Amino acid sequence: MRKIFTALVALMAAFSINAAEFREVKDISGDIVKVPVNVEKIATLWYANNQIVLMLGGADKIVATTDLIKNNKWFAHIYPRISSIPNGVNGKSLQVEELVKLSPDIVIAADKKNKEELTKNGFNVLYPSFTNHADMKKSVAIMADTIGGDAPKIAQKFNDYFDQNLQKVLSKTSKIAQNERPKVLHIADGKNLFKVDGSNTIIDEWISVAGGINAVQAKGNMLEINAEEIPNINPDVIIIGRAKSPDAIEKIYKNKVYAGTNAVKNKKVFVNPAGVFSWDRYGAEGALQILWAAKTLHPEIFKDLDITAETKKFYKEFLHYELSDDEINYILNGLDPTGK
Repeated sequence: MRKIFTALVALMAAFSINAAEFREVKDISGDIVKVPVNVEKIATLWYANNQIVLMLGGADKIVATTDLIKNNKWFAHIYPRISSIPNGVNGKSLQVEELVKLSPDIVIAADKKNKEELTKNGFNVLYPSFTNHADMKKSVAIMADTIGGDAPKIAQKFNDYFDQNLQKVLSKTSKIAQNERPKVLHIADGKNLFKVDGSNTIIDEWISVAGGINAVQAKGNMLEINAEEIPNINPDVIIIGRAKSPDAIEKIYKNKVYAGTNAVKNKKVFVNPAGVFSWDRYGAEGALQILWAAKTLHPEIFKDLDITAETKKFYKEFLHYELSDDEINYILNGLDPTGK
């Protein structure tokens, strides 16, 4: 009897120790995820999340990343180790066997389907994805809570900076009447001039914040539209993501489909800046995007806004890297660290 009692005490103690080693984190969808008290190994399979982890001081904990991030020359320029980290996902294909070998404490899922598959394979899975600025700040806070250490302080500093930029822009653009707002067509990728971003996206939100109207009202990212739709859309401004200037701009100017648009007639075609992550999508540089977009759409209202200085400040404060003037110019023109 005494042996049984001793065994039960030992078993209960083991459960207590095990429970104490984990804590609960609520992800963006409201699900409770158990994560170790000290997270040491992170597999971040959502492209944009890698930059968030880098900003929060957790990059050395990354044990698996994505093919897109490994091929991002700015990421490797700022944080060279990223190039040697194994892939947890290639394109949209999960590398489950590789993840099993790496045994991460937590896996960051790119989407809900991704999360379900990873959970079925026994991983602790966190889903921090977002589609608007409010949830972006929540996502940063969730990741900071997961990483621990100084990360929550960094997250608060970033969220405060983001709010300051937001208010700086909205204090002026909120006064712009609807009929004075330019129609903005955001092309998702310079390789396909008819793949665009619609409503219910973070792209739609920063266009509105910056004082514009999204020329595409259909919901979703990376929507394929027909060439015949362009004359009817007739954007006043065209912004091209994931592209290099001036090549991508020249492609628009030479394309007959776009020839009659207000954007081409008035030379209002721009390449979106891109650094450690694309400014226009779901990374931390979204804090710079709202400033750049506001100045791009309304240069006369934001003539005192210095994007070069803001970019330099952001990289120094949040990515711990001192950009040269040439490097800032490369980022603003969608070029790599060598200017190509």
